[in-house]
Amino acid sequence: MSGWYELSKSSNGQYKFVLKAANAETILTSELYTSRTAAENGIASVQTNSPLDERYEKKSTKDGHPYFNLKAANHQIIGSSESYSSDAACAKGIASVKANGPSKVIKDKTLPVL
Repeated sequence: MSGWYELSKSSNGQYKFVLKAANAETILTSELYTSRTAAENGIASVQTNSPLDERYEKKSTKDGHPYFNLKAANHQIIGSSESYSSDAACAKGIASVKANGPSKVIKDKTLPVL
């Protein structure tokens, strides 16, 4: 099994998505979007941009932990990773987003459970 996206609503009614690896661990988190369509466009952008090395920007938190942003061609941040304990762990996170990002599976968590 490969990864998937989960589309959900935040407590303030905005939309967001996460990319999950096959082990169900979150590997990329989006910004908040004001509409469902904008969030869906964000997922499409991850699907397109995640395989490309040049779309990853490695950063460090204030306390020195590495993380990365995935950017679109226009340099807008599409999603961000968690902070990692080492550069090697961060590199594995990027590899996981590259492998799972093209997934077409979207689990919609915005619909009420009946």
